[in-house]
Parts: sequence; structure tokens; C-alpha cells
Amino acid sequence: MPRPTRNNSDVLSRRALNRATLARQMLLRREKSTVLGAIEHLIGLQAQLPNPPYVGLWSRLASFEKDDLTTLIEKRRVVRSTMMRVTQHLVTARDYLWLRPALQPVIDRFWRSSYGKRVTSLDHGALLSAARALLVEQPRTITELRTMLGQRWPKHDADAMAYTVQFQLSLVHVPPRGTWGRGGAVPAALAEEWLGTPLAEPGSLDKLIVRYLAAFGPASVMDMQEWSGLTKLRDPFERLRPRLRGFRDEAGRELFDLPDAPRPDPDVPAPPRFIPEFDNLLLGHADRSRMIGDDERREIWTKNGMLGAALVDGHVAAAWRIARERGDATLLIDPLKRIAKADRAALVEEAERLLEFSDPEATSRTVRFLRAT
Repeated sequence: MPRPTRNNSDVLSRRALNRATLARQMLLRREKSTVLGAIEHLIGLQAQLPNPPYVGLWSRLASFEKDDLTTLIEKRRVVRSTMMRVTQHLVTARDYLWLRPALQPVIDRFWRSSYGKRVTSLDHGALLSAARALLVEQPRTITELRTMLGQRWPKHDADAMAYTVQFQLSLVHVPPRGTWGRGGAVPAALAEEWLGTPLAEPGSLDKLIVRYLAAFGPASVMDMQEWSGLTKLRDPFERLRPRLRGFRDEAGRELFDLPDAPRPDPDVPAPPRFIPEFDNLLLGHADRSRMIGDDERREIWTKNGMLGAALVDGHVAAAWRIARERGDATLLIDPLKRIAKADRAALVEEAERLLEFSDPEATSRTVRFLRAT
């Protein structure tokens, strides 16, 4: 098959990739989309913690209230489960039915390397059958499953049994835990019981590739593998090549995209935005230089996870968090590089709006920079 040519018109600068990604991620402007439509377009929201998906939607949508998402979770139209990269995501129920089977090889690989050898002498069929019976009775936390399965098979590794159930059965988390402000251990239910619909059979990855490019493109094969955890995607991309448009980045890497997807002018302004911890904007590519520099990346990723990031001109310029004490809420901005005076003022305005969303009942709301730049 013909390869993309390498003339200058096919090369996308880092800034062009930045603007294209911001547009796909609904961060170049707040979009007038429904919450369901936004979650489906983004192929889910990273959800290790309860609050980040809410902040992610607030930063992307022209109109969003916390109850908009909580209600969808309570009505079982959005579910939280182990998905891309074996991490917790919120996805629509409709997407979950086909997406979870597509990602099961990623989850299986992680289970084999982390827990499989610890339960080799156990009848897996009997274990999963027993776990299904327990979960049909009622949703249960991983701690409850560990205790109950440990009582039944006391000579086997209770942790490994519980996590075998979590990764080998398709489970979804049950509200109200896991919604805004409701942390802690979240009970899980069998997905087909919770949704009342069986999961689809694993199918072609073509649909997932097209959806990924719509939300994260232009992107390389390695970019999608990093985002999803799947491997050996070169052949599916080759199969789709006639339907895709080819580019190169400044380093010569081959990129794929949907022909009619938005690729804004690199000089279009990008407003300040606050993205939450673990947002897929910074996890959706193997080469993340379109969004974040190496120095900033080392600051954002800590031993405890990934911090929230503030974007200035479309790039990560600061880390942020909200400190709450005695009814007061303070949004702390920690600059990671020099931020111009006008950009600092724009960040403060956006931060004040975020505090109004996140802490409407706070006695006082304050924005503070942790260091001068």
C-alpha cells in the first residue's frame, strides 16, 4: 500500500499537533455537547478518584453541573470499571458493552503477570463461579470478596483470588460511592446484571482505532498502544490505511488521522484550562511533547500519581490542587515555568470559576500562586 509522502505539507509541527489535540479534546473551546456525547467522544474519562471526571467535563463543556454526571451514573447510563491501561475509567454503558471485551487482552496480560502465578493450583472455573454467585446476591467490595473467598479456600492467596475475580469478570462500580465527594471502597456488580445486557463478542479493532483518532489524533500506532494498553496494532492500522490520512511529525514519525477531523491553524489562541489528575489529555500518547515538556512532565508525575495540570497557550505550565480547611477553599497554582503576567491573570479568572463549580458552599474561595515566575 502507498505510504504517506514526506513533503512539507504532510509534516505537522508540535504546535499544530497541540491545537489539533486540544480541539479533539474539547479544550480549545467549551463545547455545547451533552454529557453522554462528551464521554463517548472522549472514549471515557480517567476515574481513579471520584472528582476528576467532573472537573474534566466542567473544563470541556459549555454547561455542566455535578448532578448531570451523578444522575447518569445512578441511572446506569455511565459506568466506572477497569478499562484502558488496566485503570479505572468512566464510560457510557453503550460503549462499555463492546469496549470492555476489546480491552480484555490488556487486562488478561496484567492479571497473568501480577496474580496468575499465585492461583495456578486453584480451579479458576470454580473460583469465578463462586464469585458470580456472591455478586448476584449483592454488589461487593474487593475487601468483601477477599474475605469470603478466603474463607472458602483458606489455603490459597486471598488477595490473588479477589483480584482474579476483578480482572477476569467484567465488573462495574455501584454508586453512590465513586461519585463527587464519595471516595472509599466502591462495591462492584457484574456488568451484565447491572446493565441488564450481555457484553458483545470481541470484534475488529477498526472501530476503536477510528474512535481513538477522532479524540486523540493525529497519532501514531505507538500513541494508541500507549493509550489503550493493546499491542500489535500495526496490522489493524495498515488495514485502515486507505480510509485514513497520513502525516509525519517533526521527528519523522508516521501519524494517522481521519481525513475530515479538525486540524486548526497552529496560531489559533488556546484559553487557559485546568485539567484534573490522570486526565487522558496527558496519557493519550506515547510522545506527549505536543502537550507537555520533559521538565514539566517530571513535576506533574510524582511517586503518588499524576497531579492536576494548568494549561497556558495549550501546554502544561503549572500543577494545581484545591486545599480545603474549615469551610475555606483555596486553589493552589504551582508554576512549573515562567508564566506571563497576562496569562497569570487569565489563569486566576479560570481558577475562580473552577472554585465556584467545585466548592459553591465554601465560606471563602481564594486563588494563590505558590511561587513567583
